[in-house]
Amino acid sequence: MEGVRIVNREIQLVKRPETVPTHEHLSITDAELPKPQEGELSVELLYVSVDPYMRGRMNNTKSYVAPFQLNEPISGGVVAQVKESKAEPFTTGDIVTGSIPWREKTVISADSVRKVDPTLGSVTTSLGILGMPGLTAYFGLIDIGKPKEGETLVVSGAAGAVGSTVVQIGKIFGCRVVGIAGSDEKTSYLTNELGADAAINYKTQNVAAALQDACPSGVDIYFDNVGGEIADRVYPLLNKFARITQCGAIASYNVPNDQGPRIQMHLIKSSATIKGFVVGDYQVRYKEGFDHLSKWLKDGKLTYEETIHEGFENIPDAFFGLFKGSNTGKQLVKIADPR
Repeated sequence: MEGVRIVNREIQLVKRPETVPTHEHLSITDAELPKPQEGELSVELLYVSVDPYMRGRMNNTKSYVAPFQLNEPISGGVVAQVKESKAEPFTTGDIVTGSIPWREKTVISADSVRKVDPTLGSVTTSLGILGMPGLTAYFGLIDIGKPKEGETLVVSGAAGAVGSTVVQIGKIFGCRVVGIAGSDEKTSYLTNELGADAAINYKTQNVAAALQDACPSGVDIYFDNVGGEIADRVYPLLNKFARITQCGAIASYNVPNDQGPRIQMHLIKSSATIKGFVVGDYQVRYKEGFDHLSKWLKDGKLTYEETIHEGFENIPDAFFGLFKGSNTGKQLVKIADPR
């Protein structure tokens, strides 16, 4: 396609981080915008989602998704507006979401996005509670955790986009829910806003002792977004036939060759089940999850929080903030208002 030079920027991965990513690993560069061909859309970014899984894609290692390529734009969950359409049923002005390069204006295949229904709420929900994080929470808890009324559910990273949704779904199913987060503001949010029965600040409390107090009947479900030392403290409390949903391990993402206590004896003693997953495993069931989440949201059984930064140039800092725990709920960057 013949390119037309315009004012446009993109964010590239220029160096692979070995530990915590910084500005030396990303570069904001000029980009060209080709004209859309048949089956394509020209779009302008409105909101960008920054997510922990992106850290893994910065490594040149085998994983469940291909690594980002050096000197190429990073891509991820985005809400965008169609500026020119060469594909049915999309028209100029439509709001769409999908995995799109971090480029202010870009041309994409129409098959790679879907329309956002604005009647369901803010368009940003398609990147949060009605998008990848919400579906991750739904399938990880419902399909792997199998919650039952009266059981104890422990959620690490409980104030994040996935964890906060897990907390609320756990309450919908009648569980006793214990959330673990990294500040008093977040633990207050968990108990006062989301209805958690107890919350633990892992930065100021003795996690092992606090878990003993918060889980007097042991732990039936552990939804693990963090891994690391927090997980080490949960395993001794597992009840018979406990279920562990291994969703994330952000405590280890920036720690090469991270090692910890052995978990096998805890699993044997409790006859527990542990299963790792990614939301793409459930792609054929997305409608099921979306229908439940949207109904619970409409009925007031679910709520959500967003931490929104502004400005394309601030995407890197918003991403780095994930590893400092600076966000409550979904971490987003606003690029532009719909036109």
